[in-house]
Amino acid sequence: MMANLQFDLVSPERRLASVEATEVLIPGADGDMTAMAGHAPTITTLRPGVLTVVHGGGSDAYVVLGGFAEITATGVSVLAEQAMPRAEVTQDVYDQMVAEAKLTYSNAQDTFKNEPGPVDDAAKLLSDMVAIGGHIGLTAKT
Repeated sequence: MMANLQFDLVSPERRLASVEATEVLIPGADGDMTAMAGHAPTITTLRPGVLTVVHGGGSDAYVVLGGFAEITATGVSVLAEQAMPRAEVTQDVYDQMVAEAKLTYSNAQDTFKNEPGPVDDAAKLLSDMVAIGGHIGLTAKT
């Protein structure tokens, strides 16, 4: 039998999950990672992506748009800037998320002439948003 760890996911609007999990798949800013019981203590920033928690009753997916994850040997706490259960991400919600990322990218291009850092960050955000759609079965409008 696999050991469990406590998983908690909160956003500024609400607590989304508090469950005993066997593993948590996290979209870390430096790459995807899986946390399980006994994991080395780690804090990572999140990139926009799909966070999946596996527990005795199956698995649950959440779309997160940044934040932090604190991982210990006995638990994972995620403080998301914005998060919602996958089931709440309809095509309309997803279209709005992509539109906001496109606007951020456009504004960065206009504001930061000859400064690639902020423009690259905004392009990465847009790329991550499009990737979320592919992961959850939605398509970004062109």
